[in-house]
Amino acid sequence: MKELFKLTIILTIICALAATALAFVYTITKEPIAYQQRLKKLKAIKAVQPDYDNEPDKQFVDIKTDEMAEGEGSLTRFYITTRGETPTGAVFMVSAVGYGGTIDLMVGLNPEGSITGVQVLRHTETPGLGAKITEETLLKQFIAQNLPDTNWSLKKEGGDIDQISGATISPQAVVKALNGGLTLFTDNKDKILEAG
Repeated sequence: MKELFKLTIILTIICALAATALAFVYTITKEPIAYQQRLKKLKAIKAVQPDYDNEPDKQFVDIKTDEMAEGEGSLTRFYITTRGETPTGAVFMVSAVGYGGTIDLMVGLNPEGSITGVQVLRHTETPGLGAKITEETLLKQFIAQNLPDTNWSLKKEGGDIDQISGATISPQAVVKALNGGLTLFTDNKDKILEAG
């Protein structure tokens, strides 16, 4: 019984020391990790919307989709870019479900709602097929496209967007996500740009 009590005390001390060490490591790494995450976000924003001189990650508007009122849907954050006091556009992140899983995109817009850039942040699409959504040939075709002047579906479906040879689901997901984000921006354009 004495041995059991002794082992319990030793294990308790070891667990307390391990928890203290973990808390200490978390405390000293929390700020550097947050700083690196901010730099990564700013780099992605700059890649899709280079025309600004503010700190867009500190100037944003959250827009709820209509489904949020019914308990479903999502929240989209629009980062506002400005040069001086003049809005130069907005940047938002949007996700879509592709063939292999979630596709996360960063999209830049000018004040009129035309795309200034698209970057794939994360995906799990099939290498050599769906993963081609990261290639410039697909992403460049979205630049200068907007909601009213573009048929947001693939050419094989009668739309304006070139598909990827051998892959349909992944580019369809990207097109659907972009269309949804542009619609949300267009429906809330004044609110978003006034926040800048």
